[in-house]
Amino acid sequence: MAVQTILKDAKRQRLREEGGAWLKKQREEAGLTQKDLSEILELKIYTFISQIELGRGKIPSDRYKEWAKALGLDEYEFAKKILYYYEPSIYELVISKK
Repeated sequence: MAVQTILKDAKRQRLREEGGAWLKKQREEAGLTQKDLSEILELKIYTFISQIELGRGKIPSDRYKEWAKALGLDEYEFAKKILYYYEPSIYELVISKK
């Protein structure tokens, strides 16, 4: 059982890192620095962006819409993509079954 938990955690971390890389790409394509994005999102600590891009944190779900808008992305597509990285089991259940 412990090995399964370790593997699950490793997969979760890998997905978070992939999601962070995707977010970084979107931010850069929008022509924004981490500081620019943190100001748009009114974050007190701009290093939060760095933590998310490194896969060490995640965007609170109630802020997906704000992030999508700040990055110039469609809200639904953004939420769908983030759900894939942050909550793959929910993504499978709700999105990929369509």
